[in-house]
Amino acid sequence: MSVITVHERKSYIISPLQDVEPEIGRWLWGMDDVRRTIKTKLDGISQEMLDFKPEGKSSIGSLLYHIALIEADWLYEEVLCSPWDPAIKALFPAGCRDEESDRLSSVAGEDAASHFARLDQVRETFKATFRGMSLVEWRRPRVLQDYDVTPEWVVYHLIEHEAHHRGQIFTIFNRLNGLS
Repeated sequence: MSVITVHERKSYIISPLQDVEPEIGRWLWGMDDVRRTIKTKLDGISQEMLDFKPEGKSSIGSLLYHIALIEADWLYEEVLCSPWDPAIKALFPAGCRDEESDRLSSVAGEDAASHFARLDQVRETFKATFRGMSLVEWRRPRVLQDYDVTPEWVVYHLIEHEAHHRGQIFTIFNRLNGLS
């Protein structure tokens, strides 16, 4: 008797998010795709793995916190140029960096569900900002004290930022699972 293995066919197609101008929706899809790979890989991660801090590096938990914080910061400071929503601000009791070492703030003791909930809440707030945004507004520079920036560039940068930290997270995760 022979065994036939059926493989699920993969699809590598960018589908713009609904209720967003299609070009903007494609970029937001990219943000969501990077996030999906992180959440998929870390599904079921233990607290010990989240809190493990390699020598001179940040823990997975600290990196997840940092990703959400930076996304919120770019949203409020550069895209909206407005004060933070108090509900979002409350998600970040620790700052971005430890003042003494200038390393990312150490975040320990939070389970994966808490990290994912924070990431999801910030992302939903972020995407809501782009619903109804025109391409003109998408490309309109925000003139800040030290630089000019467009929402288009912010989204590009956040994809790059999260993908960079995804690599760090996966390196730690694979090392802890003996896969490195």
